[in-house]
Amino acid sequence: MAAAARLALRARPASHPNPSVGCLIVSHGRVVGRGWTQPGGRPHAEAMALAEAGDAARGADVYATLEPCAHKSSRGPACADLLAEAAPARVAIGAQDPDPRTCGQGIERLRDAGIEAHILDCSRTEASLAGYMTRARLGRPHVTLKLATSLDGRIALPDGSSRWITGEAARAHVHSRRALADAILVGGGTWRGDRPRLDVRLPGLEVRSPQRWVLTSQPVEDAFAIAGPADIARIPAHYLYVEGGAQTAASFLEADLVDRLEIYRAPIIVGSGLPAIADIGLTELAQAHDRWQPVERRALGPDTYEAFERTRQGD
Repeated sequence: MAAAARLALRARPASHPNPSVGCLIVSHGRVVGRGWTQPGGRPHAEAMALAEAGDAARGADVYATLEPCAHKSSRGPACADLLAEAAPARVAIGAQDPDPRTCGQGIERLRDAGIEAHILDCSRTEASLAGYMTRARLGRPHVTLKLATSLDGRIALPDGSSRWITGEAARAHVHSRRALADAILVGGGTWRGDRPRLDVRLPGLEVRSPQRWVLTSQPVEDAFAIAGPADIARIPAHYLYVEGGAQTAASFLEADLVDRLEIYRAPIIVGSGLPAIADIGLTELAQAHDRWQPVERRALGPDTYEAFERTRQGD
């Protein structure tokens, strides 16, 4: 299932508005079919994997990161029906689809066809569907806040000079993260002062540049605008990548709308420069604890990349 989740990353974000799903078909210990959601949402991952597997799918094990769809569409057949026709022995499913047109019905249709079908919990599957699930459950995109700072938490010198805090490897990694987002957002001050391109400049991935948004109450050119973090439901995306500046970062953190925090830290000391984050309204230190769980850490040349997931008790 973890391997199927990695395949699903190939679909993100090109599969929008559909979720990025991965599917593997295994027969006698050998992978015979692989698939992921295609650009624009069709064909689905299961259809792609079944087309590759052909007759080898009969009696095989299928691993799909999301419950196979059960509803009819003018764009293609229901994946639950395709699987029922292919007759694998078992279908392991990473997550039940919250879409009411499928929720539970895809599993039921497989079982009615005599196929063993069950949910197989996997943390990688949850991560691969984070945008789709956040949109379905909360009505907004999954939000990643990116910060590039010095060791002492500064993003620029006192006069605002900020090129470059991090090195080439870290900046290339940022572009790879942008390529996984549907939309990217900066604050109005950053937009007007720097006029950032906010695109993807990695060879072969330029077409993955996300839609540009600005947090401002003023009109903007060559981008879309929202007045405040609470308006992100208007952004037609599963994944929103927020890049700054300090006030924008603080506003999203204060509204508790950040799901993932990605920090690039350069081995430099700036001193009395501009802070990465402005005041977020904490009144006591205890409020800062038990909110973030580290999930990834790596070296990028001389710089360090760390990722944290928001822990939301009871959600």
